[in-house]
Amino acid sequence: MSNVLSVPPAAPAEAAAYFAARLAVETDVSDVHADLAAGVAGLVVVDTRGDEAWQQGHLPDAVHLPTREIAARAAEVVSPGTTVVTYCWGPGCNGATRAALEFAKLGYPVKEMIGGYEYWVREGLPVRTATGLANRPVDDLTAPASAGSCAC
Repeated sequence: MSNVLSVPPAAPAEAAAYFAARLAVETDVSDVHADLAAGVAGLVVVDTRGDEAWQQGHLPDAVHLPTREIAARAAEVVSPGTTVVTYCWGPGCNGATRAALEFAKLGYPVKEMIGGYEYWVREGLPVRTATGLANRPVDDLTAPASAGSCAC
């Protein structure tokens, strides 16, 4: 008996709807970096971590709005109608998911950046720290060392 097929795959139409729904609410580090580098308008990246984490390092173009403050401060930080991309620490943390939910409840179009800060750093992308911009070497388990993107 197959472990993979012990539960039959979904019908193709059901699978297509599921994966399309995921892509409607998720984006990844590489796509966020590409859009920020291209200066795509109408997009704001929100670091939802606390003050100590923000000070340790954050995406250069991000704004800081901890999850616990979104309901009270979102309108002063993010213009209505702007698409919000939330991130937190990484895959082991659901802070970006909770933050995305808060923005959605306030009526913002929103996506969660899967991989979070961890994968941004692991892919060798720049972070802003107290001493300026910094990059760590690309982790070859997350991206090719030469390209910085899996080109998928």
